[in-house]
Amino acid sequence: MELSEIRAEIDEADRQLIAAFTKRMDCSKRVAEYKHENGMPVFDPERERLILDRAEKQAGSYGYSARLLYSTIMELSRALQHDMLGSGEELNNSVLGAKRIVPFDDDSLRVVCFGVNGTYAHRAERKLFGSREPRFCSSFHDVFTALNANEADFGIVPIENSSAGSVTDVYDLMLRYRFYIAAAVDIPIDHCLAAKKGCAAENIKTVLSHPQALAQCSEYIRAKGLETKQMISTGAAAMTVAQSSETDTAAICSEEAAEKYGLDILLRGFQNAPDNTTRFIVISKELYIEDEADKISLCFSLPHTTGSLYNILCRFAAEGLNLTKIESRPKADTPFEYLFYLDFTGSIRSKGTLALMRALSDELADFSFLGNYREI
Repeated sequence: MELSEIRAEIDEADRQLIAAFTKRMDCSKRVAEYKHENGMPVFDPERERLILDRAEKQAGSYGYSARLLYSTIMELSRALQHDMLGSGEELNNSVLGAKRIVPFDDDSLRVVCFGVNGTYAHRAERKLFGSREPRFCSSFHDVFTALNANEADFGIVPIENSSAGSVTDVYDLMLRYRFYIAAAVDIPIDHCLAAKKGCAAENIKTVLSHPQALAQCSEYIRAKGLETKQMISTGAAAMTVAQSSETDTAAICSEEAAEKYGLDILLRGFQNAPDNTTRFIVISKELYIEDEADKISLCFSLPHTTGSLYNILCRFAAEGLNLTKIESRPKADTPFEYLFYLDFTGSIRSKGTLALMRALSDELADFSFLGNYREI
């Protein structure tokens, strides 16, 4: 048989598949109408399991592939039903009621910032909110609790670094408190090795800094055989060195922190990656969605079933959405269960994207829409 003849058979099979698929989706519409009239939920896990088992059995040696194909079809069918039934009304109302402008220039705002004066978080805060003096917090947790107690309007925390990766403590706190992300900003990280006046780089034996900064400078630390001591922030490291009587101890910090605490800069730009950058986020209890917002963050948990994550991700692909990050974190007090944190590009005011978010908010346990924002 010629290749052209085989391809003709494939074309005919595709025509039949498309006809069967459209007929099935039309049936899904009728199912949605029936469920609406009888107060039934969209998701029927037992029915879906039976369909998947049947498809796998009937497909013989292609059973696994058939199961995967039908999983995708049912995800799309369920999405259609959610859209018809107007699922996720609470999320829809939140989006409609969101404020459209983040008031960075409002002098009455109360801003809390991780670290101390002169840290990279402080640099991010100044870039976003100008010259106002924020309230500094000694831990990520204190930033979140200040917001939770209505002692602040916005908080500034780091979320990830281009070389050291995610700030896991912040992800855990985001998943715990479910605050909104109002904006994000990328800050270039140009670490300095700073010590008390008169100290020489070759005499340094111990370096102090935040764990992320130590990780970002690990190659230099390892090459010099230096001991490390973790601090709550790079600024706190500079302050500790300035107050210490030790002459063989230095801080890894920003140039601003070194100048503020009267330290000599012994070395500049010695981090592992020359283009080292940290992303900071602005968190708030109120939802802000600016017209230029083009990044969406959300979290959810999934059942322990084969292909559950794939099935969700295929719906993002079907909508043409580009995922930029996926992070899993252990679920508190629930051994071996996980929450997923997702970033993707898009606007929730787009009809298709909002429909997907509304459907997922009804379908997935622990679902939270964490914001649609822009990187400044």
